Amino acid sequence: MTGSARGRTGGSRYGERVPLVAAAVCPHPPLIVPELAGAAAAELDELRRATDAAVARLLACGARRLVVVGTGDRTADLDYPYRGCFAPWGLPLEVRLGSSPGGAFGTDGLPLSLLVGAWLLNRARPRPGPIGWRMVSLAPDEPVESCAAGGARISTDQPWALLVMGDGSACHGTKAPGYADPLAGAYDDGVARALADADAEALLGLDPAVSARLKVAGRAPWQVLAGAALAAGGDWRGDLTYHDAPYGVGYFVATWERA
Repeated sequence: MTGSARGRTGGSRYGERVPLVAAAVCPHPPLIVPELAGAAAAELDELRRATDAAVARLLACGARRLVVVGTGDRTADLDYPYRGCFAPWGLPLEVRLGSSPGGAFGTDGLPLSLLVGAWLLNRARPRPGPIGWRMVSLAPDEPVESCAAGGARISTDQPWALLVMGDGSACHGTKAPGYADPLAGAYDDGVARALADADAEALLGLDPAVSARLKVAGRAPWQVLAGAALAAGGDWRGDLTYHDAPYGVGYFVATWERA
């Protein structure tokens, strides 16, 4: 399912201090890495094409800073540079984002959401240039107000873009990781509409308790996106390029750009 629409996020509270240029939303299943998927790799080819296109679009938006947000075991602004490994998921593939002159790593052991985000960025092979990286981990139970406020507080002295890593419900069918839940379909359809319409208010309306019941990994990161877009103000255009639930988990790929 795909779609695009134009939405208004509201008036700016910070003006040019929050020069958000664009955002992309991607899921973070370990099987998006072809070597991890093995013989089943082709089953997620459509998803990989969508994520590759969204990340390429994000990198081409003119931003000089890129912030990646995703769930982890705690809420923290992680130390630069970044490194993680897919060994816990069966593949000793190391991923790095950024580097330091002495070779030291500020964060060694990225959570899955940010690890996949770093993998997607490396897969896109961004051209060398003065782009800064920042990674933010969010606790799964981070309150809505904190997520929105965190997004609103993101501010740099350069135009910046946001890569939002998050999965939908893991309760689509009896073979899903969270088994079947009758609320899963309606929940994910609502998320898909909000992403397609660039509807920040709808994302902020996602209930943390329902999201936890449905084993949604993207609720907090999506609400950071909503807070950032509302703070930036103006009209935004949403483009939903992927919405499906392979393996019983809802995945979305979308981009938000200024209209």
